[in-house]
Amino acid sequence: MPMLWTIRCQAFKTATRLSRNPSRQFSRTSTLRGFLSPTRCLRQQAPPSPSPSFRDTVGPIEHDTSFYAKVGKPGMAKQLSFVVIGSFLAFTIAASQTTAETEFWAERMVALSSVWSLKAITNTDLKRAQNAELIQGLRQKLASINSAIQHLPILIRPWINLACVTIMQPYADASEGKRLCWKICLLNAGVWAAWKVKRWQGFMNVRFMHHPLSGLSYTLLTNVFSHRSAIHLLFNCLALESFGSAAYYYLLREQNKAEPAQLESTSAYHFLAFFVSAGAFSSFVSHVVNTKFRYPRLVAQLASPASTITKTETWAGAVAATSASAASTAAKSKIPPILPSLGASGAIYAAVTMTALAFPESQVALFIPPSYPINIQYGVGGLMMLDMVGILRGWRYFDHWAHLGGAAFGIAYYAYGPAVWRRLREASSNVESS
Repeated sequence: MPMLWTIRCQAFKTATRLSRNPSRQFSRTSTLRGFLSPTRCLRQQAPPSPSPSFRDTVGPIEHDTSFYAKVGKPGMAKQLSFVVIGSFLAFTIAASQTTAETEFWAERMVALSSVWSLKAITNTDLKRAQNAELIQGLRQKLASINSAIQHLPILIRPWINLACVTIMQPYADASEGKRLCWKICLLNAGVWAAWKVKRWQGFMNVRFMHHPLSGLSYTLLTNVFSHRSAIHLLFNCLALESFGSAAYYYLLREQNKAEPAQLESTSAYHFLAFFVSAGAFSSFVSHVVNTKFRYPRLVAQLASPASTITKTETWAGAVAATSASAASTAAKSKIPPILPSLGASGAIYAAVTMTALAFPESQVALFIPPSYPINIQYGVGGLMMLDMVGILRGWRYFDHWAHLGGAAFGIAYYAYGPAVWRRLREASSNVESS
């Protein structure tokens, strides 16, 4: 009974407490809070760890990494290796081919006449034999054409014969250097014609234009023979015909002055190696300027706080953001874009500067008015000064850095090229004899 009374008393106290504080339905009362509050044992337990977020799952973000490091740095190691190794192979192969062809013509002259077995053969004798062979071959070609058109009407045959003579006679009268420059111009014209085929546009853009950020190396060479504009092709071909043939003659003259004398039946391979190496080097100079100077400035401009887009909530903030955006756009316009390059201008500049140093008393004139003749060194100096002004002013119509790179190559080759070529010829002769 005492136990039962105790229970009843506790029940009565509880009912009295509830009657004093009536509760509403669907409300959070203190009794409910007390009923749902954790016990002492639950309070002593550690709170459960929160589930990992998407950012934690993907990985921590390194805030100290610069934007330039995230974008990446275009390299130039492959391009430098391509230019150095490619130029070395070009001159090595050219020396080997020149030696083989010289030995062929010397043996042929001895076989044709016993006089040459008793008389020393000179480079002039080799040139005369080659020209005689060329003229004989052109005459045979003209005779075969005339025999092939015998079935045509009599009124048409003379015109075809005249056209063939009109083409063959200047080719026979021209120097070997000029004929070689014509062949290079024909190759450039073929590449220009390929640009006009719409189906090949994608291929030509990738393979015959050098994009500094593409990572390709062989386009340093292929873009030298590539021209998209007919005006660009025309001017380069005219310059190559005049200055290229003069540079060819200088290489031939220096080889004739070699001591001890070296037989050389042709300087065509020598000039081709020079032309190819000069073009690749000038393209490499433009590549270095774009990847190591212009590209970091462009990335720094994109990573600047002024390039970020700010959210505005007021009219004044929108006006301020518009002004900041205009200032950012004006700042970006000061940084020149990175453009692809193409054309033989760099290689031609090398021939121009080498000709100006080899023949300082020569005169040059424009083929369009005003065609007043001036000293070649003044003319070349003016061209180089124009390129420097274009670099300082930010002109981008021409690749001024490639022009100056080609000019530097021509100056260096004038100083050291003939001596290096003689050593290569001696080495190739020793290999052939062994």
